Amino acid sequence: MLVTFDDILTADELAAVRSQLSRAPWSTGLSAGPQAMLAKKNQQLPEDYAGLPDLRRLVMRALNRSPLLLSAALPHKVVPPNFNRYTPEHSHYGWHTDSTLRYLPDGSVLRTDISATLFLSDPEAYEGGELCIEDTYGQHPVKLSAGSLVIYPSGSIHEVRPVTHGERLACYLFMQSAVKDTECRRQLYEMDQALMDLRQRCGEGDPALVRLTGLYNNLVRRWSEC
Repeated sequence: MLVTFDDILTADELAAVRSQLSRAPWSTGLSAGPQAMLAKKNQQLPEDYAGLPDLRRLVMRALNRSPLLLSAALPHKVVPPNFNRYTPEHSHYGWHTDSTLRYLPDGSVLRTDISATLFLSDPEAYEGGELCIEDTYGQHPVKLSAGSLVIYPSGSIHEVRPVTHGERLACYLFMQSAVKDTECRRQLYEMDQALMDLRQRCGEGDPALVRLTGLYNNLVRRWSEC
């Protein structure tokens, strides 16, 4: 399930992130498995960068206040967000899939069900750089406005196409969903969107809406692995 979300970051938050990244160090060859490393030609913030914890907290606060994102992802655990940079000199990340397991700072292991990219550069600021995600319906290029986010299954083959001009800044992260199965998550998301619409039209106390809400929650209970 590929879903996009506009305005995850406010204008002030976006300006603060950009300001800090403009002064940050960038490194190459980090956080990729042996196969993905062959395709990875970008830069990212090193773990020892002093400003990284503040950037991560800012992004996590923004994610947690988005009800649509929480509805679509049903996140159980989240890998601390990281940041990358693409320029004509470090221009692309070829076709790859994300590693299934990620190790968190506390030593626990997270299964990557959902990958996410938060776009930080305006689309007009760079040429190329589309995130292209492949599924059974073909290839889907994604290039969103700054502050917007896309999520997609971590098992999808995907690439970042070469940046031929300018600079592409982004934040990327991985989530373990409470509901492992992608199709179950999709159905729950569509049901939740319909429930939100019915609440607006019928009111929270409508008897049929109460029953449907109960059905939604019982399906989450049935399918979740928490």
